[in-house]
Amino acid sequence: MRPVLAIHTWLAVGALACGVAGAESPTPAFTPLAHSALLTLDAAGTPAGVTLRLRRIPGDAPLAVTTLAVSIDGSSVPATARVDGTWSVPWPAGQQHAGTIEVVVTHDDVREVLSGTLPPGVAGGSAGGSGMLRSHKQMAWWILNIAVVLIAAIAISRRLS
Repeated sequence: MRPVLAIHTWLAVGALACGVAGAESPTPAFTPLAHSALLTLDAAGTPAGVTLRLRRIPGDAPLAVTTLAVSIDGSSVPATARVDGTWSVPWPAGQQHAGTIEVVVTHDDVREVLSGTLPPGVAGGSAGGSGMLRSHKQMAWWILNIAVVLIAAIAISRRLS
């Protein structure tokens, strides 16, 4: 009976570890908004605002952004650089609807203006099934997998005893 208790303990610890790991916020799903000959502008919606990502088109060379100015529906909003190379932009005056976004970026001594329309998925804080709904589906999938493993472990332990 003691080996069965040890198995149950380790399975419970594993289930808790998977639950904690799955509770982390998923990386946002970026949607391409605009591009030029040198850059591509991607956006992902969050409840607090928009996360922007600038990528160099020819190759994976790092992009050295000197300045970045953002306006959403004509309202200038501050852009904050993040550690992972993306930019965080809050919603202007609490609005979360689809609109136009204009980004003026200076990189490598080149000034570019990129503009596009925010799709409803980005403006609403979730891009095409990502965000809260996707994280709940992923969590349900992990719980189902763990339950199947627990049932199999219990069935095997009862056969062995």
